[in-house]
Amino acid sequence: MKFDKYFKNYNNSIYELLNNFDTSLIDQSVALIDNCKRNNGKVFIVGNGGSSSIASHVSVDFAKVANIQSETFNNANLITTFANDYGHDNWICEAIKAYLQKNDILILISSSGTSKNIVNAANHCKNKNIELITLSGFDSSNPLSKLGDVNIHINSQNYNFVEMSHHIILLSIVDIFVEKLN
Repeated sequence: MKFDKYFKNYNNSIYELLNNFDTSLIDQSVALIDNCKRNNGKVFIVGNGGSSSIASHVSVDFAKVANIQSETFNNANLITTFANDYGHDNWICEAIKAYLQKNDILILISSSGTSKNIVNAANHCKNKNIELITLSGFDSSNPLSKLGDVNIHINSQNYNFVEMSHHIILLSIVDIFVEKLN
């Protein structure tokens, strides 16, 4: 049991982060997603790197187990075509223009809350009145944390703690719909 203490501290750290964020933001997120579903909209989820993997997992679960239409922009052809034509900092904005429709909602995930392509997409949503849920971490005043209709912030400087917390929060929202608790 060489790493037992390490694992318990790791687990407790994530537990504390989840216990200390404003859980009323889950209620607000569920309300936005429920409204999207009732209006036959789609939930689009986007992130970079590990957050992109989280987006894929959560999107599949929304569609498969919660019966909520959901997609990501995690297609290499889509990313490279928009990044090639509009630059990496603007590819998500252009994908939003091409794919989102009237009753759709966007979830943007960035551990730092400073990823330029994610922040630009959030600003685009704000300017176009597209409903937006953001998930970020690190500095509580990061740019992303001020741009959504709902802004979930995890108060940690540790990438893995932030990403795991985002993953757990989003999957708990999926399960709220699966359990029909909304």
